[in-house]
Amino acid sequence: MKITQKDRIINYIRKFGSITSKEAYDDLGITQLAIRIKELKEDGHEFRTEWENSKNRFGEKVEFKRYYLADIVSENLEHITI
Repeated sequence: MKITQKDRIINYIRKFGSITSKEAYDDLGITQLAIRIKELKEDGHEFRTEWENSKNRFGEKVEFKRYYLADIVSENLEHITI
């Protein structure tokens, strides 16, 4: 069975905790992460996102999203008492 890009994204997030479009491109060869995330949402996966800031190679400010699987975020917060 062929591993799909969506499978790669889910496996990556489960292994590393989150993913950005640069990580998807560099590590998985996926060029359109947002489209795959949209498809994964349609498949029933829930995501939490955070905006991050960095600088590009020209020193200009850039913003991008970091995607987390919502179930992993919940699992990691279970040990915190409110």
